[in-house]
Amino acid sequence: MVFSSFHFLLIFLPLFLAAYYICPKRFRNACMLLFSMAFYAYGAWKTPLYILLFAASMLANYAFGLLTESAEGKKKKLFLTAGLCLDLGILVFFKYSWFLRLMPFKLVLPIGISFYTFQSMSYLIDVYRGDAKAEKDPIDLCAYISMFPQLIAGPIVRYTEISAQLKDREYTLESFVSGVRLFILGLGAKVVLANQIGGLWRDVKTIGVESVTTPMAWLGLIAYSFQLYFDFCGYSLMAIGLGRMAGFELPRNFDSPYVSVSMTEFWRRWHITLGAWFREYLYIPLGGSRRSKARNTLNLFIVWVLTGLWHGAGWNFLLWGVFLFLCMAAERAFLLKRLEKHRLAGHLYMTLLIPLSWMIFATDSLPELAAYAQRLIGAGGLSVYAKDWSEALGTYAKLLIPAAVLCTEWPARLYRRYEKHPAVCVLLAALLAASVYCLYAGMNDPFLYFRF
Repeated sequence: MVFSSFHFLLIFLPLFLAAYYICPKRFRNACMLLFSMAFYAYGAWKTPLYILLFAASMLANYAFGLLTESAEGKKKKLFLTAGLCLDLGILVFFKYSWFLRLMPFKLVLPIGISFYTFQSMSYLIDVYRGDAKAEKDPIDLCAYISMFPQLIAGPIVRYTEISAQLKDREYTLESFVSGVRLFILGLGAKVVLANQIGGLWRDVKTIGVESVTTPMAWLGLIAYSFQLYFDFCGYSLMAIGLGRMAGFELPRNFDSPYVSVSMTEFWRRWHITLGAWFREYLYIPLGGSRRSKARNTLNLFIVWVLTGLWHGAGWNFLLWGVFLFLCMAAERAFLLKRLEKHRLAGHLYMTLLIPLSWMIFATDSLPELAAYAQRLIGAGGLSVYAKDWSEALGTYAKLLIPAAVLCTEWPARLYRRYEKHPAVCVLLAALLAASVYCLYAGMNDPFLYFRF
């Protein structure tokens, strides 16, 4: 079940909110857990064993948390290691066994496994470090791991960020209404912008990368860049909005990343919770930037290769991670200060680099990637139709132009300033109506990040 569906909007969400606010406060975590498991079961009904696997994983992490906190010395580390090995073992088996040639065929990937695995691991590590107390109530811990607003596509919520809210959170009408507004904004970003702009990328794939013109190849990458951003950012806004409706304050996941002047800045603004997770639980434990330059470079390489593989088990994701590492290494070595000083040059640099990085991310095979790269520079033979780009621009300019504006920081600033203004309420109502129309007309796609 996706948030941008009538099943969710007209059935699941009203039932959840009614049950959640009718039941006494002390039972609301149980209510959240019950509906989250129902939400997960709806998406995994074809693979019912995955539902049991998810439940067993949460209970195992609950047990390992208690064992880790109560143990001392080597036993403490042993229980932590066992819990992490369990979490990573399940992830590797289902997501990477075919890629590593451990199995002759691909397994169906459990929904949201990359996200809930990282949340479980953060809990165990925080307990081991003493940053958090082990959760004594299994319902509260399972509610944290399975919370449906962020279960299948983030944001990745670390246990220390939400542990206090699990025990005591405020329920105000203002917060609820703010959550509704954010949900509508996210729904509009996904349904009205991302889905429609994605049609241009689908056109490129339908024609074939070997057959499009060079301008069409660039337009396709620009469209995919916008589609991916509004798809994932829209989902994150809906997740945060749903969290507020339930009294939770979930962390922000995007901060206008396309206005960045460097790839380093971009990844401080894009998928913020994933970057924070890798920094907190991998980069810093490896030594961060406190070691020698060679060791620091190695640490950076490890983080970005694993970031690439976290997104998917494929050579394109591995290559994408290496590409990001090379960009960051070059920026640390000599580019970053120049880009920050000459911001116009930085923006031009990222205008080129962002679509190229998503080209690697989006192409499923190395031959297709090579063919697309050739098209971008005008090589690879004649195109089938020389006017493909002008017709595409005529069709999609009405979406690409507002998308470019909405990627900047100004719309968010204006929204925060005038959030409660009556005019904004009217615009949100119109956006909701447009979103419902697009859903009714069948202009809907699954979220791109569901497959990660």
